[in-house]
Amino acid sequence: MPAPQTSDPPPESLAGMVERVTFHSAETGFTVLRVKARGHRDLATVVGRAPEISPGEWIEARGRWGVDPKHGPQFKAEHFEITKPDSIEGIEKYLGSGLIHGVGPVCAGKLVKAFGREVFDVIDRRSALLLTVEGIGPTRRDRIKAAWSEQKVVREIMTFLLSHGVSTARAFRIYRAYGEKAIERVRLDPYCLARDIVGIGFKTADAIAERVGIARDSPLRADAGVEHTLLELTGQGHCAFPRGALVERAAQALQIEESAIAAAVARGIEQGRLVERTWPGEEPLVYLAPIDFTEGELARLLRRLAAGQAPLADVDAGRALAWVEDRIGLTLDPAQREAVAQALRAKALIVTGGPGTGKTTLVRAIVAIYRAKKRRVVLCAPTGRAAKRLSESARLTAKTIHRLLAFDPKTGDFKHNAAHPLAGDLFVADEASMLDVTLAYQLVRALPPAATLVLVGDVDQLPSVGPGAVLRDLIDSGALPVVRLQHVFRQAAQSLIVANAHRINAGALPEIPPPSAPGAAPADFYFVPAETPEEAVARILRLLREAIPRRFRLDPFESAQVLTPMQRGELGARNLNRVLQDALNPRGAEIERFGVRFREGDKVMQMQNNYDKDVFNGDIGRIARIEEERREVAVVFDGRRVDYRFEELDELALSYAVTVHKSQGSEYPCVIVPVHTQHFIMLKRNLLYTAVTRGRRLVVLVGTRKAIAIAVRSAEAVARFTTLRLRLE
Repeated sequence: MPAPQTSDPPPESLAGMVERVTFHSAETGFTVLRVKARGHRDLATVVGRAPEISPGEWIEARGRWGVDPKHGPQFKAEHFEITKPDSIEGIEKYLGSGLIHGVGPVCAGKLVKAFGREVFDVIDRRSALLLTVEGIGPTRRDRIKAAWSEQKVVREIMTFLLSHGVSTARAFRIYRAYGEKAIERVRLDPYCLARDIVGIGFKTADAIAERVGIARDSPLRADAGVEHTLLELTGQGHCAFPRGALVERAAQALQIEESAIAAAVARGIEQGRLVERTWPGEEPLVYLAPIDFTEGELARLLRRLAAGQAPLADVDAGRALAWVEDRIGLTLDPAQREAVAQALRAKALIVTGGPGTGKTTLVRAIVAIYRAKKRRVVLCAPTGRAAKRLSESARLTAKTIHRLLAFDPKTGDFKHNAAHPLAGDLFVADEASMLDVTLAYQLVRALPPAATLVLVGDVDQLPSVGPGAVLRDLIDSGALPVVRLQHVFRQAAQSLIVANAHRINAGALPEIPPPSAPGAAPADFYFVPAETPEEAVARILRLLREAIPRRFRLDPFESAQVLTPMQRGELGARNLNRVLQDALNPRGAEIERFGVRFREGDKVMQMQNNYDKDVFNGDIGRIARIEEERREVAVVFDGRRVDYRFEELDELALSYAVTVHKSQGSEYPCVIVPVHTQHFIMLKRNLLYTAVTRGRRLVVLVGTRKAIAIAVRSAEAVARFTTLRLRLE
């Protein structure tokens, strides 16, 4: 006898007011609601995928009842319809839920008392009436109306994204980029999301394109795929890429014929979105048009700068050197003396050297001479930490390059450029190895014609995160005078950090000191063996919790920084941040956004330039407060408070552990570096060298001697396709 057929029960309906949102994932849309449902005495638990829902809203859901082993009866919704509440209770709960930026429970109560069920219409169409409510003036009225309009469009975008099976987490950014025409814009060209919205990749845009009916072999998809591939390559430091290799790579990524990609490249070149150039003896290279323009203009401006007359060319270098040595109380070595002389007679100068070779002393000497001659000196660096260090060493205020150039939100460009140059006679840019072609161009185009530029950096460190290898290309081109500082001064040579940095750079294994005898002064460089990634994580935790505070009197929160080669893996930044957050900051108000749990007291890093907030990629701060009602997080950067809306938290990442690339330009009292074969692909000499040179008082390598040896032997960094050197030559 055959077994009876079983089938799911027919779908049912459930309607009611949302009393509480227990959980909502912006990444997947998965939602858990507690609903005051018709026909149910107790609150019903409703689960399903939906755009963000707020308490007070009315839902009508279709689905089936089930029993979760842990949470009990649940209504599993397959479809949601959401409408604004029409009961006074629901309206007040909805308005006070934090959905509308600037309206909390108290303000919501006042609005409902004043306008009752008409409150939504008042906000939407008759906002002048809001001025009759106590505590609401013109500025707050405008904020409430703008926030109301914004949330309506953001919800529409969320619903659109969810209906196409993709994350709703970036809906706010899509609205900010495209405004009320967002959905129309995305329907016409979904690939604009990958180009314009931080956090949305090509795969997400491609999924939407497929759902709105764009064929996989369409020219639109091929064009977008080529530009996306080039954009990814610029993220790896390339300014261009060989045409044949670009076609092959894009075809593989898009899974379409190479002929379709070759046609897309040709279209891009014809339409001016791409540029092709052939250099002597080289395969044709393809550039994104903005990168080609920037690299070409940078070369032109540098050639023009180098050909000019230096502001102190008539100063007697010998007398100036004697005066400055007496002034700073130090005798300069021959290379430093040559650099000072070049800074007087050249319009552009590059100074490069490793740790302990006297770059700081040299900068102080050059600055002292220019200031003695009543010339204006301007100091800058790519990051806030590097600028702060430069200020301290040169005893003169330094700014980040972004703040020096002064971004203008009205024009979307810097206020200082060729038409409105900076004021100054000597410009010193420290940590020049971090300069990509875009930032270098923005700085050089804003220099006044008569000024001298001195670029100071360590060419053996990692190159810039952005496209280009500016410092290396400038040195190799021979277009500008270069002074190499190689002599390690005696005081610096006594530091194992400095000595080992030079050993690593020369291809030799670092010297590991034996364990210190009880009562002996501790060394400044250590190796802690850990055979497995799990053991390495445990050793790092023990170092931060016990050894470093006890032995070295360093605060693990303020003075120690974990630097790791990669984001992924057990010893990657993501996992280490989760582990270290729980160990060092286990309690406090918290919020989860974009897959990250943020907690009051956390160390966080800004991950992109935000000119409106005046915070920049790599800035590190602390979360001071999480405001649930206002839906804001307050972060303090160097004593300055910056507020982030919950929807903007994708700009932040935990920074208990950061990648070595992100640490460039910074120094920390203590650096802990996991060096393990789990990071085999990233074990490079310049990466280990850069990590070690970030430590000021203490460096601890945690991992295996084999991994250290692999890194020291791997001298060949990944080649970048850059053509600044060729343009300068």
